[in-house]
Amino acid sequence: MRIATVERKTAETDICLKLNLDGTGVSNIDTGVGFMDHMLTLFAKHGRFDLDITCKGDTNVDDHHSVEDIGICLGQAFEKALGDKKGIVRYGSMILPMDEALILTAIDISGRTYLNYDLKIPTAKIGTFDTELVEEFFWAFVRNMPSSLHIKQPDGRNAHHIVEGAFKSVARSLKQAVAIDKDFADEIPSTKGVL
Repeated sequence: MRIATVERKTAETDICLKLNLDGTGVSNIDTGVGFMDHMLTLFAKHGRFDLDITCKGDTNVDDHHSVEDIGICLGQAFEKALGDKKGIVRYGSMILPMDEALILTAIDISGRTYLNYDLKIPTAKIGTFDTELVEEFFWAFVRNMPSSLHIKQPDGRNAHHIVEGAFKSVARSLKQAVAIDKDFADEIPSTKGVL
């Protein structure tokens, strides 16, 4: 079973995260940041990942430390659950319409870190959530599950739809990339022999 638990305790956050890559999309999310709870619930559901997260963070200061550290832990959990990455498809992509917003994502679980983040979120906040933290979250994720992730938004004006579409699209791209390719189940999907 491809399951991982990650715990992270700093002066700013205390996080426990459990991930099952081969789940059914069941989640129990309590990050202290309501908007992130919603996005991570969508992420789990659309990726069919079982995901439990608790985070106690210094949200009295702002949400930055919690959001970034959750991205770190989620990336570490994916990296841990994937193990040697034998048999994974490695690549995944999605074109996702979210009402008037269109989101394109593609991921390569390559062992190399890169984020091409091209979301044009038209507001600085969604409710009390700082939208600039979406990019911080995805940077933290790819730095801790070394991968190349592209997130593009050719169209869209509604900030909530753009961000929600991004989380759903990334989850569905990841679902493809971490799936086991039965024809290559005992092989690393790289001519280098490692990812």
